[in-house]
Amino acid sequence: MASVQSSTRRFAAWIFCCCCCCLPLLLASPLPPKGLGASAHHACRLRKIYFQLPYMRNRTYTLAAMARASDQDTDNRFIGQQLYVNIHENNRCYMMKRVMEIIVKDVLLSEARDQYPYTREVAQFLASLTSELSRCKFSGHKEHIEKNLEEMTSKMRKLGVNGKNKAIGELNLLFDYVEKACT
Repeated sequence: MASVQSSTRRFAAWIFCCCCCCLPLLLASPLPPKGLGASAHHACRLRKIYFQLPYMRNRTYTLAAMARASDQDTDNRFIGQQLYVNIHENNRCYMMKRVMEIIVKDVLLSEARDQYPYTREVAQFLASLTSELSRCKFSGHKEHIEKNLEEMTSKMRKLGVNGKNKAIGELNLLFDYVEKACT
């Protein structure tokens, strides 16, 4: 009889603990936005901590400043609001992921990688952000995204070496746009 009473008390204590500890946590947890599954919502998000690393922010901004010092082209801009023309806000992180992929592959890992210090570190950092966003997909129509990316890469190709230098000079803008779109 004593073991039944002791088991009943333990069970009651366990239920009490669950109700007092776990239930408030479950009720306080945020729900995904309507129309989006939890995985779609979190796939296009980066943790804020990536942008709070002073070492990487400093390296990225320093590299950009060095490249801007030798940039004579004031007419063109690769990273800016023009990337978002006809792009819904929920696709902006995907757009910036694609821009990072292009900048890393076509600029930072090209012959420009030996032109400035910190290029390899910044390339690794941006590649890790791209990897974190690997499950980030677009929603809706992809035509506008591809058109805007094509305009950016076409302009960069036309400018040749100067285009790559300009893209490196805009890494600080890229850093800020990715932070705003993906956190």
